[in-house]
Amino acid sequence: MLLQTSITGVGEPIVFLHTGLQTGLTDYTFQREYFTKSYKVIAPDLRGHGQSKTNDIQNFFEDSALDLLETIDHYHLETIHLVGCSLGAIVAMKFAQLYPERINTLTISGITPVKPENWSVLHSEDVEFQGKLLENEEFTSYFDQLHVSDWRQFIYLGRDEDWYPFEDMKTLNECNFPVLFIVGEGNQHETIGASIYPKENKNVHIAIIPFAAHLVHEEQPEIYTRILEEFLEQSKKK
Repeated sequence: MLLQTSITGVGEPIVFLHTGLQTGLTDYTFQREYFTKSYKVIAPDLRGHGQSKTNDIQNFFEDSALDLLETIDHYHLETIHLVGCSLGAIVAMKFAQLYPERINTLTISGITPVKPENWSVLHSEDVEFQGKLLENEEFTSYFDQLHVSDWRQFIYLGRDEDWYPFEDMKTLNECNFPVLFIVGEGNQHETIGASIYPKENKNVHIAIIPFAAHLVHEEQPEIYTRILEEFLEQSKKK
């Protein structure tokens, strides 16, 4: 499906893939404004989010990668710099796995590289927390106006303990283009990637950001942006 997409700026295309239950226009706001000065900034709504209407999320990650391919083809973009966090990072990794020839660089954050030993406990806590959120009228009203599709389908999808594609996290070891893995120091299950990925792939660069956790691009937007900018500039020199 063709994704609802915001495009601003002129230059090499850089695509920002938002986190779960956000949209292209509600996420990466600091970064999009910054990079519009020197890049063509593309911010799509992933399927089932924002104005990209669908209730078909059975094979969300693979279908979303295909959606992105159709979208960049629609806008005649040969290759892209791809940036994603959390849900958007998983989609970015799936896209990189399926269509590596379309990527100049890949930047990801907010992923769990290895299945934690206590995953069942962590998952149960998440399900309980999300269940309480669904009882919050202010919370549900906000997302009702943000999305044209039923956003609750993603909450229900996450109730399956096997929803997280841990096998896809290994695909980063196969990338033959520059990769930046940014992680906040506050999430121990994500920081483990800093010791794993560089050992397996010399193309992977690591940045551990202090005073941040899962949403490092929001928690430390200026540091995140400067590191991303330097990564993109250094990648052009190679």
